[in-house]
Amino acid sequence: MRVAHAVLGGAAGVVWLVLPVMTINAEVPVAGTGAGPVAVAAEQEADGTSAADLVLPLVAVGGLGVLAGYGYVRRTRRARTRTTPGVVSHRPPEAPLPVRERQAAAALVLADDCIRTSRDELAFAEARFGATAVEPYVRVLREAERELSAAFAIRLRYDQGVPEEEAARRQALAGIVGRCAEAGRLLDAEAPAFDQLRALERETGEALGVAEGRFRELAGRTGAVEATLADLDTRYPAAATAAVTGYVEQAKDRLVFATAHLNQSRQAADLGHTDRAIRDLRAAEGAVGQADVFLTDVSRLADSLAAAAELVPAALTGAEWEIARAATGGEPRSQLAQADSDLAAVREELTGDGPYDPLGALRRVVRAVRALEVGRDGVLGAAAWLVGRSDVGAAGGFVATHRGAVGAGARTALAEAERLLGTDPGAADVPALAAREAAEQDVRVHGNPYAGAAEHVGGVGGAVLGGVLLGEDPDGGPPLGFGGPGTRKRRGRPVGAV
Repeated sequence: MRVAHAVLGGAAGVVWLVLPVMTINAEVPVAGTGAGPVAVAAEQEADGTSAADLVLPLVAVGGLGVLAGYGYVRRTRRARTRTTPGVVSHRPPEAPLPVRERQAAAALVLADDCIRTSRDELAFAEARFGATAVEPYVRVLREAERELSAAFAIRLRYDQGVPEEEAARRQALAGIVGRCAEAGRLLDAEAPAFDQLRALERETGEALGVAEGRFRELAGRTGAVEATLADLDTRYPAAATAAVTGYVEQAKDRLVFATAHLNQSRQAADLGHTDRAIRDLRAAEGAVGQADVFLTDVSRLADSLAAAAELVPAALTGAEWEIARAATGGEPRSQLAQADSDLAAVREELTGDGPYDPLGALRRVVRAVRALEVGRDGVLGAAAWLVGRSDVGAAGGFVATHRGAVGAGARTALAEAERLLGTDPGAADVPALAAREAAEQDVRVHGNPYAGAAEHVGGVGGAVLGGVLLGEDPDGGPPLGFGGPGTRKRRGRPVGAV
């Protein structure tokens, strides 16, 4: 509109300037005969009329120029002070790298939790329907585990600084989120069919029977495992059994929690409150599963300590022979001296009068020869496998029973330890121990926001049974069942069911 006004005003000015020229007489002038007073006056009058005719057009043009300048200044000032951009970009701004890192870590934790809870519920389904019926879901779970393993591998390299360029690191984080999303999608796709298999809304009683049977079996094991742990405490130093200290008490707490929810589920089912019965059933199943982990970890440690005690003498002799052979092969003297010192300490501990930690001694033997890149077969290979399996199992059990508080770092280290256990068992103990340490730190930092839960299950141990440790739905529901993030809210009812 301003441009149209300026053009119109300019055209009017031009017409005004040209108009006097267009009205001049076209006849040939006649020369004057003299310069008398009358002629002079006439000439001055003519000149004055011409000047007056130019005043109005010039004023109009000047006014238009002033208006145009004012408009330009106003537009410039408005453009500088406006708060909204003049051009809207369709591409959203990129989030800072720390934000992307937190998003990737959250995706790893969520995907890992979904896989773990899917595995737990799958065990109950298999106990009722048999291995053949659950085979399709076992295959899907393995596919999801492969996706998650790839995501953890990317995270491990990322933590090690690979790749280095920021753009490539952003792509790596996007790859982590994508792999986790695919793992969840695979589980979500099979969740409706799995719910139809279990049919908890129609056959709650049968599922309760399976859970109660497993509960009774664990309750019967508890006394024997408690006696086993007491025997270990008398035969070995505290360091040997530190990994399972308090596990029997925590298993009992889980079983008390399971008892309360099994009873509540049975009562709700009798009253026809199906949804509540399913929630309590799944809470009980989660507690029973974790009690099983605690008791199994104690039994596994007892077996590992016994096997290590038998293997240490032969492994120590084999390691000394390997080091002697390495000395003739030109190995660095510093490494040989360190290995000799480590083995001498193990030999002294083995021949001493006091109790010693067989598994810890075997771990030091394995590490001594590993530093020299020797002794991966035979008795030393068996020793490496025993140490790696024990450490990975202990770390995995702790993460499984405290996963509500364990972050992505500990889970990444555990995933690497599990991978190495299948490819290089002698190297698996380092990330396994790191995973256990990081997970314990996470639990200490997280604290226990569910203090007081013991009032509902009876006993002080109930205070550790809140969602932080049982891995419950963050919104306060029971432990999640089979499925991914997209089906985590179904609460046991098949997706799409009325």
